[in-house]
Amino acid sequence: MTQIWLRRAYDEVGDADGQRILVDRIWPRGVSKEDLQLDDWMKEIAPSDDLRDWFDHDPDKWDGFKKKYAKELDANKEDVDALRKRVDAGRVTLVFGAKDEEHNNAVALKAYLEAD
Repeated sequence: MTQIWLRRAYDEVGDADGQRILVDRIWPRGVSKEDLQLDDWMKEIAPSDDLRDWFDHDPDKWDGFKKKYAKELDANKEDVDALRKRVDAGRVTLVFGAKDEEHNNAVALKAYLEAD
């Protein structure tokens, strides 16, 4: 059973977060490395700049974003496999900076990883 959690970069670090991995291409504003307490920053697994700009956190584009992002992830086998290995080893918390906690790349990435 996969244990993938999600947490905003601006939320407190949880004692049970496991490995904390930032999955955004851009560092969250106003948060220090010390405050995030990350195990890794996998910016290569984040959506491309073009896709991120197109989506612009518009909930009406959510379904299209998920499909386009899944295609990008399919083409990024090396980084996806590296993340899967971490998930297989234990709890992983995907850290993201978006305000919208329902429509963001971490939510889409979690669904992608859990679909297999």
